[in-house]
Amino acid sequence: MRSSSSVGANYRASQRAKSTADFINKLKIVEEEADESNFFLEILLEINKSQELKIEMEKLLKEGNEILAIVVASIKTSRKNQR
Repeated sequence: MRSSSSVGANYRASQRAKSTADFINKLKIVEEEADESNFFLEILLEINKSQELKIEMEKLLKEGNEILAIVVASIKTSRKNQR
């Protein structure tokens, strides 16, 4: 729960970055927290016995991976534009 809420809080902070470098640094935190959230979902999927919960967790993991891909692409674009 904490790592997933940290994704949103740190993304919000990135929108108030003072520079491109600050923006990238804040997005790197978002990337780390999103990856951590996905890690915990993967663990829960492994130990879960309920098929109903498994379906929901797989949806959440897919969405988490999509968010992670968006953040990584944003970091790459920002770095490219920074040069």
